[in-house]
Amino acid sequence: MPKNTFMGSVSSPKVEVLVDTGNPLLNHTLDGFLKIGTVCCCCESGCRGDLPHGQTSVSKHDLQNSLKKMCKEGAYWGTIAGVYVGMEYGVERVRGTRDWKNAMIGGALTGALVSAVGNNKGDKIIMDAITGGAVATAAEFISYLT
Repeated sequence: MPKNTFMGSVSSPKVEVLVDTGNPLLNHTLDGFLKIGTVCCCCESGCRGDLPHGQTSVSKHDLQNSLKKMCKEGAYWGTIAGVYVGMEYGVERVRGTRDWKNAMIGGALTGALVSAVGNNKGDKIIMDAITGGAVATAAEFISYLT
């Protein structure tokens, strides 16, 4: 039985957290979920500008609502990132090569899956799949440039 481990390191400007579940697909998926979920949670906390004009204090209710929204956004985007990373890794393993096509296929599958879960039908699912593939491919090409 594989041994589960949890490791972390902090070195500026990068923070790495590794959770070893013994399964590479699950490791990649969990890594994507944690990284993007954390970023979205922090972004949501920094973008909270919903206090009425002139209000300088925050009530317990406002704080609870903000925390709930942060967690929802982090979980939502973390889940999408985890699905994408898992799909891309799975396609890479099946194809036996690592290139931009894996990102395109993974993005298209993720876009279609997220759209289908959102109760969309037919053409909307196809449009979301095309959008997901296009965004993932563009991100892959941009990462090659840097």
